[in-house]
Amino acid sequence: MRIPSSFVAVLMAGAALSACAAPAALEGSGPVAAFDAARIAEDIRVLSDDSFEGRGIATPAEQKVIDYLSRQYAAAGFQPGGPNGQWTQDVILNRFTQSNVQAALKLGDWTLPMTQGREVALSTRRPAEHVSLKDAPLVFVGYGITAPERNWDDFKGQDLRGKVLVVLVNDADFEEPALNTFGGKAMTYYGRWTYKYEEAARQGAAGVLIVHETAPASYGWQTVANSWGVPQFDILRQNAAAERVPVEGWIQRDVAVDLFRRAGLDFETLKAQARRRDFQPVPLTGAGFSTEFDVATSQVTTHNVIARLPGTTHPDETVLYTAHWDHIGMGEPDETGDRIFNGAVDNA
Repeated sequence: MRIPSSFVAVLMAGAALSACAAPAALEGSGPVAAFDAARIAEDIRVLSDDSFEGRGIATPAEQKVIDYLSRQYAAAGFQPGGPNGQWTQDVILNRFTQSNVQAALKLGDWTLPMTQGREVALSTRRPAEHVSLKDAPLVFVGYGITAPERNWDDFKGQDLRGKVLVVLVNDADFEEPALNTFGGKAMTYYGRWTYKYEEAARQGAAGVLIVHETAPASYGWQTVANSWGVPQFDILRQNAAAERVPVEGWIQRDVAVDLFRRAGLDFETLKAQARRRDFQPVPLTGAGFSTEFDVATSQVTTHNVIARLPGTTHPDETVLYTAHWDHIGMGEPDETGDRIFNGAVDNA
């Protein structure tokens, strides 16, 4: 098989990207390779086995993952693509571990204490020893998107500094694909939770509460509770205080609906309005959000696994194909005593 351009497959540490597979066939002469379902199933079985302990970053299981992936790449004919002929590339990350999480919503005489992992899931990726918000005002900002190239701005120049933004997951086209503002149901980066938090930081917000809905998120609440109940990771940033919002969170849909009702608003009506370009942010008048939690911040070294297949006719050109090898790792035991998040579907 002739490879016209160099092909580099990168399995990244902590990158929320698409799943990865070796190419079935690349342009050029030679036989067309076929996918082997049994081989793929065996990869999934191995990587999601209990012995891999959920593939947590910077845990003893990481070396097992690296060793397995490197062997598979070598068997497929790839070469090490990392520095100095290695399969790996060092990546230094900040690790944030939150504890003693307390949170509540308040409006007039009504107060709703919220439990981490039940009504709310909170975290931070901003270096600090303690996070504290007291009765921060809440503003519904639709999908929380600024996309000038699509003539879209959910913020309309309003001053959102110090406020907690309530946002919808995904983007406007999910509920109404015919709008075709964001490519139908394709979900652009604007629809990702990562973007919502990044844009909120640019707006100077104190926090973000994403309203969880299973269909537009593409996963249930338990995935949120599991993912945000364990340490969070981020790359080292020169100015993390400006690039990361202090509180990153999700709330259950039923909690949001009740909150909006108590503020004299209808969640479904506002959700429909948020699909329009002329949408204006809506304050949840009188409502406040409070939270406190401790944060332990440390630096860890993890690894990208890089494999390279040199090109023949265009070796100076490179195709990059990336995915993430890590999963949640281990957490609190479930009702059966199982602590391992095996990650067979996501993403072994």
